[in-house]
Amino acid sequence: MTNAAASHRFLAALPVYNEAAHVEAVLDEVLQVTPDVLVVDDGSTDGTGDLLARRDDIRLVRHDANRGYGAALATAYAATLAGPWGGLVTIDCDGQHQPRLIPDFIAALSTGSVDIVSGSRYLRRFPGDSAPPVARRRINEEITAEINARLGLSLTDAFCGFKAYSRRALRRLHVTETGYAMPLEVWVQAAAAGLRIVELPVPLLYLDLARSFGGALDDAATRLAYYRTVLDRAEAAVALQASATAP
Repeated sequence: MTNAAASHRFLAALPVYNEAAHVEAVLDEVLQVTPDVLVVDDGSTDGTGDLLARRDDIRLVRHDANRGYGAALATAYAATLAGPWGGLVTIDCDGQHQPRLIPDFIAALSTGSVDIVSGSRYLRRFPGDSAPPVARRRINEEITAEINARLGLSLTDAFCGFKAYSRRALRRLHVTETGYAMPLEVWVQAAAAGLRIVELPVPLLYLDLARSFGGALDDAATRLAYYRTVLDRAEAAVALQASATAP
């Protein structure tokens, strides 16, 4: 692949942690719509790594230990910028996202007028949509509304992992949050950088209703408070950077 050709191609990246039950089927679907696939194995211990190591149709980066969802995506950002790719599509590996929609995300970004395309499970309903867990939906609504009020955005789903980023966007994002709150830092930095954001509707599928957010964060009130702390910290970091670079 020449650099010129690659600049018009997008890397599709999947952050993976202990997804032996889903990873091969999801990868097979992703590879039907793009040949350029990166898997970031974030220290899996359930045999996922062995399944991935046997494949010769993907790019693979493995973290020696589990660092977190945000850390896996940061690795995907860096891998994209280190290569000749025109941009990056991220998709979760738990089966809730539909790989057939990847070309729609790429098409929306390829117009050149958008920097980030973010999936939204709440823009419209699809046949077969799940009923979201009450606590997760409430927290998503509250945090999404707070982000919009703080940053002047008009999001409907702050947490969807199905996204596409231009190279310009990736160069402006410097995420440090290693866990599930990482998207909040992205929104703060994107707004500060003036990146252009659009949402695309995606089906609402919850396949793991008992998913753990890790320790105390499984408590909804604790998780909500933590998300607000992440927003505060991200805004403070952006303000500090702005003051440091002011003439």
